[in-house]
Amino acid sequence: MTCRIPHMLRRFCRDEAGSAETISFAIWMPLILMTLMLATEIGVYSARATMLEKGLDLVIRDIRLGTGSAPQHDEIKNRICEQAAILPNCEENLRLEMVRRDPRSWTGLPTAVDCIDASQEVLPVRSFTSGQSNELMVLRACAKVSPIFPMTWWVQALQKDGAGDIALVTSSAFVQEPR
Repeated sequence: MTCRIPHMLRRFCRDEAGSAETISFAIWMPLILMTLMLATEIGVYSARATMLEKGLDLVIRDIRLGTGSAPQHDEIKNRICEQAAILPNCEENLRLEMVRRDPRSWTGLPTAVDCIDASQEVLPVRSFTSGQSNELMVLRACAKVSPIFPMTWWVQALQKDGAGDIALVTSSAFVQEPR
């Protein structure tokens, strides 16, 4: 049996029957792998963004329907992170911005979102003011997440910070109920 193995290996190396399949495999396999990586990246990004939006909406709903004192920044942040369970390091990577807006003379939020940049120093809480009775409040949440496959063309097209993280941004509005 041992003397047949080298003979079979030599015969296998000389056989050229599978060379056409090898060429098509070498051409198509990288494309298939890139498609799978892209689908995984977009799926995870979408799931994280959906969970952040769902968490923010549930917390805002509790604030709207709740009676008594309005929750403060840290409590809102913790509740959003509890609801958005698939966000990695949510407490460190989530930044909230809550501002008052007048519905009669509307001015939108700035388009430049202030998120946490892991490559910079930690910034203090940005413009987080609890609302008074019957005031329109806009709460914007931004979470930084690391891509799974940073070399895909889709991730390369996204805006990244110095650490290579991408931002998930969502916002919601509510009216502070009278006390």
